[in-house]
Amino acid sequence: MIKQTEADKLIERVSKELEKTEEIKPPEWARFVKTGVCKERPPSQNNWWYIRSASILRKLSIGKPIGVSRIKRVYGGRKRRGHKPGHKYPASGSIIREIFQQLEKAGMVKTEKGKGRSITAKGKLFLNEIAKTIEK
Repeated sequence: MIKQTEADKLIERVSKELEKTEEIKPPEWARFVKTGVCKERPPSQNNWWYIRSASILRKLSIGKPIGVSRIKRVYGGRKRRGHKPGHKYPASGSIIREIFQQLEKAGMVKTEKGKGRSITAKGKLFLNEIAKTIEK
């Protein structure tokens, strides 16, 4: 059900639901931090922490267990280096690690030793229920 729903609609709805939970909260430093070295400014949206959390949760539900370094590559981008060619740089690992820890605290993600993190039954149920409401 999760794969059939449009990603942007699902992420938007999941982020709104995550804002209601007590376990997922942006830390104090989240207002000032950039999401990676390739970015010039911090995110302009106020709820970017919840959007990133929802996106990571969706990524975990679709594929195999995934670690911080792999997710860093997914959310990374191209850094402009003046007249030199741009290079791809990974996203901030601290943000992703903090989101993983909060999702684990909420019971939606679990750590598999040596494989990375994967979604739990509670997390899949949470995403499936939201996907069903979007389909209606």
